[in-house]
Amino acid sequence: MSARNRQIRVLIVRLGAMGDILHALPGVAALRQARPEWKVGWAVEPRWRALVCADPIHLVNAKAWARAPFRRETLREIDALRRELRAQQYDICIDLQGAVRSALAGRLAGAPRMIGEDRPREWAARYLFGERIPTQGVHVIEQAVEVCGAAVGEPLSPILPRLPVNQDAERWTNEVLRGSEGQPLVLLSPGAGWGAKRWPADRYGSVARSLNQLGCAVLVNAGPEERSMAAEVVQASGGAAQAPDFTLERLIALTRRVRLVIAGDTGPLHLACALGKPVVGIYGPTDPARNGPFGVPFRVLRHPDSKRDHTRHERPEAGLLTITPQQVLEAAGELLQESLGER
Repeated sequence: MSARNRQIRVLIVRLGAMGDILHALPGVAALRQARPEWKVGWAVEPRWRALVCADPIHLVNAKAWARAPFRRETLREIDALRRELRAQQYDICIDLQGAVRSALAGRLAGAPRMIGEDRPREWAARYLFGERIPTQGVHVIEQAVEVCGAAVGEPLSPILPRLPVNQDAERWTNEVLRGSEGQPLVLLSPGAGWGAKRWPADRYGSVARSLNQLGCAVLVNAGPEERSMAAEVVQASGGAAQAPDFTLERLIALTRRVRLVIAGDTGPLHLACALGKPVVGIYGPTDPARNGPFGVPFRVLRHPDSKRDHTRHERPEAGLLTITPQQVLEAAGELLQESLGER
């Protein structure tokens, strides 16, 4: 096949974390729609591969490599990744992470075009990009769409992405929801990347109890390190909420069935948006204009005095603590009423 007729191959690099990958998906979906004939691969950390629909998927164990960069096993794995990426003969690499480690991973592919944002998260990463794209969007989803548009050569608009379907997780969801047919399903996700973003578990419990009294079935999501927090929510709810044993695949499957998600600035909230579900966002030190709900019906609760601060404090931010369960319940009630009106 001549170079002119050969299928264009694009590598997307967005290694992690959960919410950040989800923010990248609408731009990649827009690229796919604009150029359906292009072949799209993805480089991602192993724990997040369940979020990505791509062929091939390249697993990048970047965090482990960073802990022991000169270990023989690390060097072997990096070389194996380099050979795997080079074998695909990528024409374009799009770095949607803007970090030095993601740019270095992308560089391993040897693509003629290496594209990234002009003002990336880590400034040094820009020197690894052959094409640096100035972005105007406020929200990170808008910025990712602009970078993908530069690769295509035309402006793009965000598109609701397609997420993988895991049949085992779908069967698990059927079992979990058995007996709650007809009840609006609400998912609470009390965890967050650090303590300053976490609204107190007892307040989630209070909201769960009130929603249950209104006829909702309420489930609580928790990651592997958040199970004690989920148990605290269940206890505070007086048993009105349940916390099944989630995996990422199960969370995706169950979120497809919910009527509403209530969470802080955390991956499960962004997952709900990617799946087109209404959300109540409880925000403190992060800026919802940049990282908030996008493209779905939503309510964001944030105190006017809260300032953007990514310092990883353990205690909840002061403004976050001014948000009451009653305020969250009212926002949830409005969205549930709207969703019922659409049915």
